Amino acid sequence: MVPLTLGLGLLVAVMQTLWMRTGNEAWLRATKFWGKLYLINFIMGVATGIVQEFQFGMAWSEYSRFVGDVFGAPLAMEALLAFFLESTFLGLWIFGWDRLRPRLHLGVLWAAVVGSWFSAYFIIVANSWMQHPVGVELVDGRPVMTDVWAVLTNNTALAAYGHTLAGAVSVGAAFLLGIAWHHLWRRRKDGIDTVDENGRVIVGTAPDVPGRDEADHTVWFRSLRLGAWFAVFAFAAVAVTGDIQAKLMYEQQPMKMASAEAACHDGTEFSVLTVGNLDSNDCADVTPVIEVPGVLSFLAKGDFSTEVPGVNSLIPEYQEKYGTHLPEGEMYGDRSGAEIDYQPSMFVTYWGFRLMIGFGALAAAAAAFALVVTRKGTVPRSAFLSRLALWGIAAPFIANSAGWIFTEMGRQPFVVAPNPDASGIDGVFLYTAAAVSPSVSPGELLFSLISLTLVYGVLMVFELRLIIRYARGGVVSAMPELGSRRTDSRARLSGGADDEDSDVLAFAY
Repeated sequence: MVPLTLGLGLLVAVMQTLWMRTGNEAWLRATKFWGKLYLINFIMGVATGIVQEFQFGMAWSEYSRFVGDVFGAPLAMEALLAFFLESTFLGLWIFGWDRLRPRLHLGVLWAAVVGSWFSAYFIIVANSWMQHPVGVELVDGRPVMTDVWAVLTNNTALAAYGHTLAGAVSVGAAFLLGIAWHHLWRRRKDGIDTVDENGRVIVGTAPDVPGRDEADHTVWFRSLRLGAWFAVFAFAAVAVTGDIQAKLMYEQQPMKMASAEAACHDGTEFSVLTVGNLDSNDCADVTPVIEVPGVLSFLAKGDFSTEVPGVNSLIPEYQEKYGTHLPEGEMYGDRSGAEIDYQPSMFVTYWGFRLMIGFGALAAAAAAFALVVTRKGTVPRSAFLSRLALWGIAAPFIANSAGWIFTEMGRQPFVVAPNPDASGIDGVFLYTAAAVSPSVSPGELLFSLISLTLVYGVLMVFELRLIIRYARGGVVSAMPELGSRRTDSRARLSGGADDEDSDVLAFAY
């Protein structure tokens, strides 16, 4: 939900800006249609995001106690500044149609989008401190923030933020492309639009169907092209920021890089395909099948010759720095004194890394294909391609999810990873085994996990049904006044706000 909110919000703001600059009704229709889907997703995202605050205190109390002095600042900024800005101005945008001056109304939408991006930044700052702790000193075994600027400008956070936003834009762009392609295909299928002998579109109208006019074609065609261009540029940004992140990962969490490549031994080769039992985390069970020399070195150091340390070399280094067994203590429960496995799940990191790259590239390739085949004004009359475009909406979602799973599970066994830099703070790390609330049993965690998953599943069904319903309905679903017999252009452009019977909530709900 979050990537779609971040990405789609930007695109809706761009559409309304284009409407303001050109006065073209098609951009107004596009703004209201995509804006409605944006609002549905935003509302559901707020409802599900609340759970995390309870999770911190109830399931991860030791973690919350450890990071509380650091997380207080960025999370307070997110809640009091960014989310307040985002939600307030989004409300003004919903209720401000024809009640605010047009430029001011556009401004509040941009303010809401910027607020959501600020919100994402503060969350990324908190997460990145877990990946690379900076700006603190240890006091009685707990990190206390001494330099808020160092926390806010953590190089890990800056790299992750750009990568996250680029991934979110790719999600919003694919959302536009898939739905717009479907509507253009429906117009072809219904015989509204045809093509001439040169393959160029001949735009038609369906007088008996509200909203199926020439402006309707313009909405979908421009939405598709806008989404495709943004998808291509977003993938380029994802690649650049991802390269920066990979080089930081080599310096800060080398075990994550080695596991992502199933690299048991030092080398320069990038594994395109490794077979064997990756889930066993035993290097004797995995065999590289296809490798490209030098690529792993380029990802890690920017050259083609530097050997990247493998799992077998890194494990003794970690054991020497951080010990071979968990400390004895109540916070570790029955895991006190247990041997530490410093290698994260090779199966999760290896395939998570490849799913992230693969589905991201797939989404970009689909966008490039869409730009080529729609250059003459419409989409091919192929039901298969239409279904493929709709299913393609899932590709960047999968890439985003796989990337986050790789990022979080790749730093295990740490929930706060140690900082290996020369400027790093000795002792600022926390094992995941020490982060769980000591009074919470495995059964209680399992129960809450199942319960919340069921709640999320119900909300997902509602969101998908709402989005599918309004997406199928087309522009008329967001602008029901298009179905009326009125011909007054001013009333149509305003959304009917001058009608005494107009409901101020009509656009929102």
